[in-house]
Amino acid sequence: MRGTPQQTPAAGLVRRLRRVRATVIHGPRDVRVEQVPDPVIHRPTDAVVRVVATCVCGSDLWGYRGVRPPKQPQRIGHEFVGVVEEVGGDVRRVKVGDFVVAPFSIADGTCAHCRNGVHTSCEQVAWWGSPDHEGIASDGAQGEYVRVPLADGTLVVTPEHPDEALLPHVLTLTDVLGTGHHAALSAGVHTGSSVAVVGDGAVGLCGIIAARRLGAERIVAFSRNPARQALARRFGATDVVAERGDEGAAAVVDLLDGVGPDGVLECVGTKESMAQALATVRPGGRVGFVGVPAGGPELPVQTMFSANKGVVGGVAPVRGYIEGLLPDVWAGTIEPGLVFDATFALGDIADAYRAMDERTCTKALVLP
Repeated sequence: MRGTPQQTPAAGLVRRLRRVRATVIHGPRDVRVEQVPDPVIHRPTDAVVRVVATCVCGSDLWGYRGVRPPKQPQRIGHEFVGVVEEVGGDVRRVKVGDFVVAPFSIADGTCAHCRNGVHTSCEQVAWWGSPDHEGIASDGAQGEYVRVPLADGTLVVTPEHPDEALLPHVLTLTDVLGTGHHAALSAGVHTGSSVAVVGDGAVGLCGIIAARRLGAERIVAFSRNPARQALARRFGATDVVAERGDEGAAAVVDLLDGVGPDGVLECVGTKESMAQALATVRPGGRVGFVGVPAGGPELPVQTMFSANKGVVGGVAPVRGYIEGLLPDVWAGTIEPGLVFDATFALGDIADAYRAMDERTCTKALVLP
């Protein structure tokens, strides 16, 4: 059974009687679960969602590792699914009791950029854990309850409440599945094309799913990790290359009869990963990049010009992809939730971060 009938809670009355916990990052390698203010409706376009599942993202590690440390303690987390507990008077598309997917950015869904599918450039865009479009603090996703600004534009309602087995797969729609999909689209993946994927984290692995779903014939995964290699093959990789840098690029070219792949998905965000992607893609091919650029990637414009190599991508507008990807997730046609290989209680969030930081898990699922 893929889902269960929706149940309508009593408008959060039970919730008001207990303490609300959430993750707060204080500094490098210092994340804590603390009591936080109970989310309330601030505007008629808000909703309050009880978090059923959340997770730790690789981009959360930039603050955790001190690459982008917080200036002050703040809520953290940007991926969650859950049940709507309250809605403001102007909310029309979601209702109390709905199970919803929350993409990693907040958007109104109506501005010109949203209508063009670029929800991450919404005129009222905001990010979980940061002030919203009017300066009111937004809640981080790694907690028990979240106030959702612009609920009609942000949230996507699922057909039913997912069962326990389906839940991790639905959670990937908040970020990693849509981000991998964005990388594949940006790289121009199409039926019969050849693809290489730089990065064997959750986004890279979901990029393999996306490439196969879009019809790629040959998919090469760069990975040195045996467990991730196996998952890459399960998701659709036809080949795995352990070498990196110029050596790795040469290995892929050899696999593809002396010609690089039509597209490369860059899913890391470092100077080295971008250089490897550009060295691997064939002349006239495209690099789709979605890795958060925290490692100083640079573009060699002369090389790109000489070989007609394109670079397209950026922060993934996953809100625009959720409805298109949801049916395949719900039907079990794709199984992106397999990227979650460790589960933690909210109270053990520090262990979840540690496991991600030390690469002892691919992606940590957190259950409040």
